[in-house]
Amino acid sequence: MSEPSSTSVHRPHEDLIAGLTGTLLVALGVTFYSETTLLTGGTAGLALLLQYATPFEFGPLFLVLNLPFYALSILRMGWKLTIRTFLAVLMVSVFSKLTPSWIGLGHLDPIYASLAGGILMGVGLLILFRHRTSLGGVNILALYAQERYGLRAGYVQLVIDAAILLSALLVIDFGKVALSLVGTTAINLVIATNHKPGRYMGVS
Repeated sequence: MSEPSSTSVHRPHEDLIAGLTGTLLVALGVTFYSETTLLTGGTAGLALLLQYATPFEFGPLFLVLNLPFYALSILRMGWKLTIRTFLAVLMVSVFSKLTPSWIGLGHLDPIYASLAGGILMGVGLLILFRHRTSLGGVNILALYAQERYGLRAGYVQLVIDAAILLSALLVIDFGKVALSLVGTTAINLVIATNHKPGRYMGVS
């Protein structure tokens, strides 16, 4: 079966379904990480880190941390992507607040949480990327690097995320950082192996 054409147009209802699916998966992955005090990269990782260190919750922190990146998104990626990104960030913030009330986790092994949570977030991001949507922050930088320079978004994000996670050694113990790095690698490998330049780029 041939890959979809790079000029394939997603219909509005397809974008809506993809947005809901992607953000629900990301929020579930964030919940796994929050329950086991793990981190991911980018603005989501910074929001989790601040959640552990302050009285504030992930959702509001995630919204505020993304604000500076919207200017880059408008300049480099256009208004349409920026609006979609804002809505996706808002949905992840809301879903991450609601998810713990929707599911009960009596026991969650940190190793499993690291891998499964990372895969969940990676698949969620992949869905959003394929519908010309991101979750702001490093995602915007990674998408821009792919579209402008042909660099794979997953690998670009992996390098930046690794630097962010290493700085977390000042706040959480080495074991948690190591597991977080494993999870972040899983996220970006999902993206890197499934979102290659020129292979698939649905637009609308």
